[in-house]
Amino acid sequence: MSTDGTAPPLPTTTNGDVWRIAAPMLLSNLSIPLLGLVDTAVLGHLDQPWYLAAVGVGAMIFTTLYNGVNFLRMGTTGIAAQGFGRSDGDTVVRSLREATLVALAVATLMLLAHPWIRDAALAIMRPEDIVRTEAARYFDIRIWSAPATLATSVIVGWFLGLSNARVPLTITLVVNLTNIVLDIVLVVGFGMKTAGVAYATLVAEYLGLTVGVFLVLRESGRWPSTLTWRQCIREADLVRYFAVNGNIFVRTMALMFTLFTMTALSARLGTAVLAANTILLNLLHVISYGLDALAHAAEAIVGKFEGRRDRAGLKHSVGLIFRWSFGIAVGMTLALWIGGPALVRLLTDIDSVVATAGVYLPWLVIMPLVTVWSFVYDGVFIGATLAREMRNVMCAAAFFVFVPVWWVAQPLGNHGLWLAFTAFMLTRAVGMHIYYRRRYRTPLSATV
Repeated sequence: MSTDGTAPPLPTTTNGDVWRIAAPMLLSNLSIPLLGLVDTAVLGHLDQPWYLAAVGVGAMIFTTLYNGVNFLRMGTTGIAAQGFGRSDGDTVVRSLREATLVALAVATLMLLAHPWIRDAALAIMRPEDIVRTEAARYFDIRIWSAPATLATSVIVGWFLGLSNARVPLTITLVVNLTNIVLDIVLVVGFGMKTAGVAYATLVAEYLGLTVGVFLVLRESGRWPSTLTWRQCIREADLVRYFAVNGNIFVRTMALMFTLFTMTALSARLGTAVLAANTILLNLLHVISYGLDALAHAAEAIVGKFEGRRDRAGLKHSVGLIFRWSFGIAVGMTLALWIGGPALVRLLTDIDSVVATAGVYLPWLVIMPLVTVWSFVYDGVFIGATLAREMRNVMCAAAFFVFVPVWWVAQPLGNHGLWLAFTAFMLTRAVGMHIYYRRRYRTPLSATV
């Protein structure tokens, strides 16, 4: 350590440093929407569209629930990365243990409250009766995977904070490949339809947790610490934990409000629009998870430089990651422009859904160029633990941009809904850019 309390500067970040994290995370992330696409393809080729619509509704409920507590992963990554940058074993160990305790407590509450969660969500979304019945069946089965899903999220975030993207890749591939195989076996082989998709997820999540626990036990011996589990359980420690991660929770709930509203308003526009938007949103997830690979690299790399208070190294790394991200976004836009209609036809052969999705496909084509900026800034802000700033931008974009734009654009129907979502994403990018420029205009040591 230097006389001012900072660690020696880290070597300059190279393209290789970025891709050592981003490449495994790209494979890992793309397997997640691939699972959604397989769900969509399996159900989209059944004889009725309501199975696809039901899983779209049910999956959005879980997306809202799990992303609502995504601070378990995001907060763990930022704190662990800064501890890793300082070689602080206590911080690294604490970040895992505290988040695990919170994850299991939240999962228990979800299980106890699941009938009320299900009924409230379906009442808000108001799908047609047959869709509601199938969505409830899906929810009642899949909810029992909550402990495994949340605990695994913590493990993934912890390893990412340690700049180890291989373990998240291993866990995610185990979960999603198992899920895909069981999807095909249970839905196509045994004709279980909606229930088959839910049971596939349930089994796969617990298998992933088993693999994750084994890898944590192997890694934890490399981080000597005097910290005990009793210290993690003490109220004061958990109060500090929620003080840091409460802002991430609020930020994520604002995001989930927007995505949930997209699905709910789609349901009110009819089953064909709901099914079409389910397909387009699944393709949007492919975009987001692909771009998030570089955002994950930003989390780990920025966290290390922030932990060492190396402002020059941090800014160089951010610029490098942005250049790579923009190039990938351009490639995605071109791919969707050329191959978008074929992707839609691959996911469903229901003519009314194909035709409806085709009308709104241009919104999806421009999404990579619109969303890339906010995705990368999310990674930067997580690594720097700028949770309050993330919260402020997300809430402003959701409630002061998305809602008013949708309200004004209602006569445009589903086009108005996509317009509001696009404005929401652009506002996030501009807001975080302003915060970033303000934060790093002065020396890092003066702002930490």
